[in-house]
Order: sequence, then C-alpha cells, then structure tokens
Amino acid sequence: MDLKSNEPFWLVKNGILNSYPSLKEDETCDVLVVGGGITGSLIAHQMIKDGYKTVLIDRREIANGSTSATTSMLQYEIDIPLFELSQKIGNIGAVESYRACSKSIDDLEQISKEIKSNAGFERKKSLFFAAKKKDVAGLKKEYEARKAAGFKMKWMESGEVKDKFGLDNTYGGILSQQGASVDAFILAHELLEYNANKGLKIYDRTEMKSVNYHKGFNEVVTTEKLKIKAKKIIYCIGYESKSLIKENFVQLKSTFAIVSERDETKLKPLQKTLFWNTAEPYIYMRTTDDGRLLLGGGDEDFRDPEKRDRLLTKKEKEILRNLNKILPQYAFYTDFVWAGTFGETKDGLPYIGEHRDFKNSYFVLGFGGNGITFSVTGMEMVSCFLKKKPHNLSEYFKFGR
Repeated sequence: MDLKSNEPFWLVKNGILNSYPSLKEDETCDVLVVGGGITGSLIAHQMIKDGYKTVLIDRREIANGSTSATTSMLQYEIDIPLFELSQKIGNIGAVESYRACSKSIDDLEQISKEIKSNAGFERKKSLFFAAKKKDVAGLKKEYEARKAAGFKMKWMESGEVKDKFGLDNTYGGILSQQGASVDAFILAHELLEYNANKGLKIYDRTEMKSVNYHKGFNEVVTTEKLKIKAKKIIYCIGYESKSLIKENFVQLKSTFAIVSERDETKLKPLQKTLFWNTAEPYIYMRTTDDGRLLLGGGDEDFRDPEKRDRLLTKKEKEILRNLNKILPQYAFYTDFVWAGTFGETKDGLPYIGEHRDFKNSYFVLGFGGNGITFSVTGMEMVSCFLKKKPHNLSEYFKFGR
C-alpha cells in the first residue's frame, strides 16, 4: 500500500539522513519492532531504555512511509470533541484520553532534550475555531467540557481572533495553551541513531513475509527467507495494519497538504500557534521552522494511490480557497503539494494492545490527527504490558472495544 504521493515536503527538505543495511543473517531478540517511522522509533527508544535486546525492521527505507507525509501538529485535542467522546465512552475514559495526549507533548519535549534533538520541537498554542456561525454553540459546549476537565485555554471572540492572528470569518474559538510542532521525519531518524548507539539493531528494506507462533516466542520469516526469533513483536505499521488484520476496524482516508515558499515576515502572527477548525473535513494550518506556511485538508475516503494523486491539483485549489476565506490578504505561493493516508476510528482513539489473532504480539496504531501523541502514550503502555502491569487506557484503546 502506497501511503504518500510524490514530493512530501519533509523528505525533500531533509533528504537521506541515515541509511541502514537490510537483514542478511538470522537474528534473535527480546523485542522485534515492525515499522521504522516515528511510532516505531519511539517504541524502540522505550524498549532500549527498558533494557530489552531490540531489533527494528522496515520494508522501506527508514521513515519513508507516512512519517515523511505527516504535518506533525502536536495537539492534545482528539478528532472527536471531548464532550462527544464522553458520550461515546464515558467521561472518565474521554478525559483520560485527552490528558494522555496532553502529557505526551510534555514527554516528547523531554525526549527531544534527552537525545539533543535538532528536529525543531517548539511549544505552540492551538486555536480551534468555528468555521460557520452555527458551529459556535457546539464549540462553546466543548469549551465547557474542557474547562470542567481542567485544561488551560480561553474562549476568543471573532474580533479577538482577528486582532491577534489576522484571521477573518472565524466566529470565535478555543485557544489552548498546550500544543507543539516538530519535524517528525528528523526526529524518527534521530531516535534511531541515538538508540543504534545503545544496541538497537536496525534493518531497512527488510519485509516480514510470515510469522510462526511458538510457546514463548515468534519466528518471523522475511521475503528473503531469513528468520528473526523474537519473544515479542510490536507492530508499528500504521495504516498498513488494514491489510494484516481481518476485521474492519479503521476507515482509511486521504488527506492533502501544501507548503508555501519561505515568507517569515508575513507569517509572524501565526508562528506560535496551530490552527484548525470545525469544518467537515476540517482544515489545519501551521508554520514550519524554516518560515513557511503549511496547510492541509480536503480529506476523503482512500481508494487507491493513483486516484488520490490525480486529485492533487484540485485539492490544492480547494485548500487555497479555504485559506482565502480566513486570510484573504495573504498571497500564498505554493512550493510543495503532497497527499498522505490516515485512518479514522469510530471514536477517534488509537488501537494499542493485543489482538487475539497475533500471539506474543502488541500493536501500536496511532490513528487520526493525533498519531504522534498517541504513539508517545503507546511507549508507556507497551512498557507496562511487557512488565505485566495494568494501564488505565487499555480498555479504551483495545481491539474489539
């Protein structure tokens, strides 16, 4: 499955940062991480920290899947508003899920400091604004739900939004204190390099073909007929899990993004804030660390990569029309256009935990707009699983919920 189109900004901007060998002989390990994107790199980081002999494989080059196509907006807000999520899974689970995403941003900042990252982690606020006047009532209901849960934010009227950010036609919104942005492509490479120096073995261009289950361990066979004996497998394969797991547990979507030419002076009012709105599908916007404006949206059901990529020109125009509604005075000059694939779950939550069809294994699948923050939570959860300790989110993130 092709997860991205040509010319994702991060891949072109950063180029090949590190290269790893393919597997050439049999391996034995405590933990095998399948997937070398930002999720796999975070999980491998935790496994090395916990003292497990760890191997990571990826069928592509490292971080060349959806990690190179992500917009890397780090928010505690889940795609399903808190008040709606409370109705779906109960207030305790909803609030704890939101709090976990908030904590993940703090944790990721600490990880960035720990590995002396140059991936541009930057604290930002987040504005969730009403796209239409009729959306205001629901957004104020969401504000009250977050306020009751103790999140730091404030309500901004449309005039305040205009004065502070220069945005038109917003009808007000919620300005949250907790948010951040990062270059996930660089961060994934940094994490893997950091842990390779601590004993992590990394093999790209190494594809899992089959798994033989045994009592106490699994034997993975690659397409080159090499074997990896692992006590546990952790699948960090994102949307490709759709072709591995039988049931229909996630809906794949295509999303589209564009990045402007560098224009730091005009973007100053937007630099410290992430933006998204109540439209369906919603649009999102952030600046990059090299002075560009990144916009995304136009989501629709994923069918095949060829059809998705043929829509790039159409979707670019659609996204720019949406931009013109809120920033009519800004002249946007497109430098990059690309598409990616993401997954929507029924409750906006990830799948992290065991699956009955996969013995001695765990999945960390951070679906939705919070893939990276969910993956950070996954580090903590997998660490608990391997130590036979309970985790308060297991029931809410499990398969078959």
